[in-house]
Amino acid sequence: MNALDELGQLLTGPSRVVVVARGDVDLQSLAGENDLFVLVLLEGSLAAGGRGGGFGERRVVKVVQFRYSNGACEKLFEAADDSKVSEFEVPFHVARMPMTLPDGNVSMGYGVVDPDVISEFMAKTSSRT
Repeated sequence: MNALDELGQLLTGPSRVVVVARGDVDLQSLAGENDLFVLVLLEGSLAAGGRGGGFGERRVVKVVQFRYSNGACEKLFEAADDSKVSEFEVPFHVARMPMTLPDGNVSMGYGVVDPDVISEFMAKTSSRT
């Protein structure tokens, strides 16, 4: 499976995910350059669990990093090991955001566009890529 297909499946699959991106997510055109981290969350209760905004369980169980640039998408990093994944936390300012999928459909998912968080996450993966 190529990176774009994998990213599309993560965004539309059954797992709860949060996307942290440098810019707006447009997987149809892949225009410009964008870095994305997909944080896969622990399955289970959707109860608020004391978290603001009622988002529920926020424990990350898998992290996948993608970059698209000039029409090409690549996967740069993946971790499902607790020692690596525990370094990544869901930003508290996550909100619903539109993401254009490879087929042109727009999906509303959870995420945040934040270049500062992307820089922090990239620093955590740079020694592993």
